[in-house]
Amino acid sequence: MTKKMRVVVTGAGSGLGRELALRYAREGAWLALADIQEVGLGETLCLVEQAGGSGFTRRCDVRDYSQLAALAQSCEESMGGIDILINNAGVASGGWFEDLTLDDWDWQISINLMGVVKGCKAFLPLLQKGGRIINIASMAALMQAPAMSNYNVAKAGVVALSESLLCELQPKGIAVHVVCPSFFQTNLMDSYRGPDSGSKEDIARLLESSPISAADIAEIIHQESQAGTFMILPHVKGQEAWMLKQSNPGLIHEEMVKLAVKKLANRA
Repeated sequence: MTKKMRVVVTGAGSGLGRELALRYAREGAWLALADIQEVGLGETLCLVEQAGGSGFTRRCDVRDYSQLAALAQSCEESMGGIDILINNAGVASGGWFEDLTLDDWDWQISINLMGVVKGCKAFLPLLQKGGRIINIASMAALMQAPAMSNYNVAKAGVVALSESLLCELQPKGIAVHVVCPSFFQTNLMDSYRGPDSGSKEDIARLLESSPISAADIAEIIHQESQAGTFMILPHVKGQEAWMLKQSNPGLIHEEMVKLAVKKLANRA
């Protein structure tokens, strides 16, 4: 009898988190689904069961380590451990550095960076040899567009954390992956916070115009993590931009300055 894959997904109430849960559910996985949106969680669990998986839901705010620790304890008691941890919960933000408040920074860092740190801390003891951690970052971690500094920094921190964990955990037989998607069709803007409505509108347009869906991203993450890819770049243009930045960072910086000038002109 094939052992069920035991998977934890944060931010599972909608968007990419839901699609990742469904991707593993189609393989009969046993899922621990976490989010602050309980209605969305219930909907995801119903879809998971329809897709052939099983699991349970927990309301969990990733800013609160005690809630993550309680979820980990539930996984240990009901599942006997976990095989895959997907730190997906995240929020959107934007705004020019001069306009962002320190509260904006604290909010962004506490969820998009420290939420991943706390998730790894809470669940690492449950991961055995052969397990894996999948951290969801963003192309913003690699390209640093203007009017997104707090988001850029938080996501860059997720990449740095993942690289650190790769070095520490690979010798112990635990795989680590970090995902850096560009814009894709999702409801991320529901969580948007920032002082600049123009930045929100720009990001929303890019999300809506993307030809790739959250389900597409989930499929790529599944395939690439199984293949052992550390940094997963689902978008071809993202792969090209990252290669260009590595070979000619000055060119990318120039393009980002031009983008800032354009944004400032539109703002005036």
